[in-house]
Amino acid sequence: MTVNDDVEDAETMSTAGRPLTKKGEATRARLVEAAEQVFAELSYDDASIVKITERAGVGLGTFYLYFDSKQAIFEALVIDLNRRVRHSMSEEMQGAATRLEAERAGFAGFFRFTAAHPALYRVVREAESVSPELMHLHYERIVDGYVAGLSAAQAAGEVDAGLDVRVTAWALMGIGELIGMRYLLWDRDDRGNTATAMDPDVFEAMMRFIQNALTPGRREESEES
Repeated sequence: MTVNDDVEDAETMSTAGRPLTKKGEATRARLVEAAEQVFAELSYDDASIVKITERAGVGLGTFYLYFDSKQAIFEALVIDLNRRVRHSMSEEMQGAATRLEAERAGFAGFFRFTAAHPALYRVVREAESVSPELMHLHYERIVDGYVAGLSAAQAAGEVDAGLDVRVTAWALMGIGELIGMRYLLWDRDDRGNTATAMDPDVFEAMMRFIQNALTPGRREESEES
């Protein structure tokens, strides 16, 4: 069984290996939501199962019906955040007529999600030491979606045929992550809260860079000049 199979199966099963009822799914989701809040405020080491159950409003015994450890719910949170951020991006990209329109919409969805869920950054970074396999899975799932879209756009002549689509996918993901970190998480209001939306000027500057990188013929023009 692959890592992907393992994590998908875990989302619908109790720790006893039984399928979850609708009520059980709701309780599990409440625990994961509480974990997002706790891990956003505290480091992995400082967070605790007790703090998560208190935030979720459930008993300690209930926690162990769904997760067998703090690491288990942390890993479930990584998967949950990954699924939701990818959904936010793909939902925005629906109906895009060109790859550049899709990039613009996808980044808008990513930044919107990041502004609403700043825990994404902290959790993924902590996963590097807590659960490296899940950190890799988080990024690879996003990259796989990028590769499929870029390959189709390359075949349609919308993206430079000379680009390595997998390298390009990692580069685009890196742009989004670092721009989001700098201009959403680091920018704060008078109360110390993170920015609620991406600066339009920053967004447009980023998109100009991406357009120049992806547009067919740009590299040849640069070499000729």
